[in-house]
Amino acid sequence: MKQHVLFVDDDTNVLEAYRRGLRDRRDQWELTLIPCSLLAWDTLQKRSFDTAVFDVRMPGLNGIDLLTRVQQTPTLRDMPVIIVTGEADRSLKRTALNLGAADLLNKPIDREDLLARLNSTLRLKAAQDALRVQNQLLEHRVRERTAQLVASRLDIIWRLAKAAEYRDEETGNHVIRVGCYSRAIARVMGLDAEFVDNMLIVAPLHDIGKIGVPDSVLHKPGRLDHREWRVMRKHCDMGAEILSDECRFKHVARRFGADSQTLAHVLPADDPVLALATSIARGHHEHWNGAGYPHGLQGEEIPLEARIVAIADVYDALRSERPYKQAFSVDRALSILAEENGTHFDPAVYEAFLLAFDEINALESEFNDAAAPLLSSQVHDEDECLVC
Repeated sequence: MKQHVLFVDDDTNVLEAYRRGLRDRRDQWELTLIPCSLLAWDTLQKRSFDTAVFDVRMPGLNGIDLLTRVQQTPTLRDMPVIIVTGEADRSLKRTALNLGAADLLNKPIDREDLLARLNSTLRLKAAQDALRVQNQLLEHRVRERTAQLVASRLDIIWRLAKAAEYRDEETGNHVIRVGCYSRAIARVMGLDAEFVDNMLIVAPLHDIGKIGVPDSVLHKPGRLDHREWRVMRKHCDMGAEILSDECRFKHVARRFGADSQTLAHVLPADDPVLALATSIARGHHEHWNGAGYPHGLQGEEIPLEARIVAIADVYDALRSERPYKQAFSVDRALSILAEENGTHFDPAVYEAFLLAFDEINALESEFNDAAAPLLSSQVHDEDECLVC
């Protein structure tokens, strides 16, 4: 494949001399000779060259001006430029080199000097191109490996969420729906894309702390007494502890020499995803009016992500059939949410839920366990249906 060389000089005799002097390189190089610097600049923006030779003295744009534009243009910056001048001005040479000229030539030009400099700049360009291709290949491999690690991490998170779900005997797709609903609400609220996508990942972990609740409490068929409620309410802090960045597994992994690069991807310091999951696990049972648990937070003291998951979790619980109840109808579930607006739920999040409801309704159908019947609930206490 031929290499492309651009010559720019307002003297057509000089350009013709270039053509004659390099005619024996026609099999290797394709020469483009332009007598106008403005036309040359227009050509540079449309075509790529492996190297260029600019005369310093030209009307319109001189060689230094043209070099400056090349260096300021990201797509042209890697093209080596040789500056040609008839002057022995050291200041001019320093200026050209400081601006990024690859080499300098003084007129009259010796053919062997020209060939040596062109060969040098073309080798430089070939090396730069090879390095760029290699870097692109490495970047592609890093992206692939990172995507694999992210996918594995996401898979582990969702499997952990499913483990908590099975422990609680909740319906099969509950954690998936809570994640999808939370993402839909966050998007309607205009939150940034990373937060929105992370809600899909971490909202399913909201009840991970129930892994630590004794079976006698978690699976009790009747009403919980005061002692049992105290135990049940600990699942929020237990979940936060499980997900916290203080997890000792990191220290164990480092102690026994886990690969540092892999560890940096799988267990990054101050992981924002796990921080979000921790916040949700701890705060999704707090109420807007301060009547929730475990810490009685009120209003905006409750993290936004927890306020979002709270309404997503309650709606799905109302609409789901459980061992102790049948599913609420859509109308009844929405009526209960409306009653709890401003007390249990953040009014802004409630409004976002309503705006996202068409999507939420479609997601419920898509991830339905088995077409839950549209019946009224028959539970021991209506308050208990709003999720433990």
